[in-house]
Amino acid sequence: MIDTEGYRLNVGIILSNSHGQVFWARRVGQDAWQFPQGGIDNTESPEEAMYRELKEETGLNPGDVEVLGCTTDWLKYKLPKRYVRRNQTPVCIGQKQIWFMLRMLGNESSVDLAQSEKPEFDSWCWIDYWEPSKRVIFFKRKVYKLALKELEPLLGQKSPVG
Repeated sequence: MIDTEGYRLNVGIILSNSHGQVFWARRVGQDAWQFPQGGIDNTESPEEAMYRELKEETGLNPGDVEVLGCTTDWLKYKLPKRYVRRNQTPVCIGQKQIWFMLRMLGNESSVDLAQSEKPEFDSWCWIDYWEPSKRVIFFKRKVYKLALKELEPLLGQKSPVG
C-alpha cells in the first residue's frame, strides 16, 4: 500500500534475545544485511502485518516472541533516485514504517528463513544492539537510529499487560 505522498506503508521488526542483541539478516544473494521488514496489505493493521512478515521472513510464530512495544509514529525514509521505479504506478519514493520491538521467547532452532516461496534472507546472526544503525545501507541509517533510540528503553521491561 502506497500513501498519497508516495511512501509504501511498512513494518520493521527489531527482534531481541535475552542478552539484548538483535536479529540481523542477510538478503538472499547479496552482501546486504537488515532487520526483517515488509509492506502492510490494504486489509491489515500494522500488528497483523508484523506477525505475517515475522512468519514469512524468520519462520517465527506469535508464541515464539513477546511484543514489547512499537514506535509512536511513522518513521520515513526516501529512496535514492536510482532506486525509485518510475515505471510502476503509483510511484514509490520511500517507506513509511511502524517499528516493533520483540523479544524471542523460544529456541533459536525455531528460526527458519525458508518459510515463503521466495525467501528474503539466506543467513542471520545476533548482533550488538547499535551495530545495525552503522551497517545498514546508507539511506536507512537515520530511520534505524530513530527506531533503536525510541525502542531501547523497552528492552529492560516486561511486556505490557493487555
